[in-house]
Amino acid sequence: MLSPLPLLCRCAALSMAAVLAAGCAGMAADAPDTPLSRRLDALLPAQVLILGEQHDADAHHALERETVQQLAARQRLAAVALEMADSGRSTAALPPTATEAQARAALAWNDRAWPWSAYGPVVMAAVGAGVPVLGANLPRARMKDAMADVSLDAQLPPPAWQAQVAAVREGHCGLLPESQIQPMTRIQIARDREMARTVAQATQAAAPSRVVLLITGAGHADPALGVPQHLPTDLKVRSVRMAAGGAGADRQRFNALWATPAMPPRDYCAELRKPAAPAKP
Repeated sequence: MLSPLPLLCRCAALSMAAVLAAGCAGMAADAPDTPLSRRLDALLPAQVLILGEQHDADAHHALERETVQQLAARQRLAAVALEMADSGRSTAALPPTATEAQARAALAWNDRAWPWSAYGPVVMAAVGAGVPVLGANLPRARMKDAMADVSLDAQLPPPAWQAQVAAVREGHCGLLPESQIQPMTRIQIARDREMARTVAQATQAAAPSRVVLLITGAGHADPALGVPQHLPTDLKVRSVRMAAGGAGADRQRFNALWATPAMPPRDYCAELRKPAAPAKP
């Protein structure tokens, strides 16, 4: 039983604060009117910058695009890695004049899962600046193997593993059979590990003064649970939590909080509970 990944990420990000107590590196909460240039100055230099978004927050996509533009203008951006495209996909062979259609084809973009209208401006800002965009997520074809990979159970410290299990359970709104909780937790960890692998490889090819930017869901950006857990310890990593309304008891685990305007309440669990539409004949 595989739920739509973007919806799972949204639900898990909202519930993460309830399943793991804060206690990692302290986080600076930037005032909403703080210029992005100053926010970036506070985080750099770094080899990896992770922006953790709420996938349906337009303000987060705007911040991501502006971050790409500012880092590229400073000649500090080595690559942009995306949860929204599979690893192995890349725009590196495209010229800065490439069209949106060419970029979508290079990334094998799945518009049903990740609306191009939300992420296209981010991708094209990088392509236009001559910066490669890298797919970083675990391809769906490899998820079945990940579900059976018992080695993934030992990839996190026990408290973090239990927090991931709880997040998967809550992210599926209690609808996932208990027998599927552990396999789905393995998928989440495998996705984090794949994104970390893509990012680490990109840093190896980057100039010392440049940063690899990873755009992903807030849960994957969590230093206590997500991608940072799987990156080499000698990399300088900075994780940002973008939060609609600035809410989230998990804020102290990140290096910075970028608060954005609150969004109208939305019951993601109600969407999951909707019966599936009958298949067309």
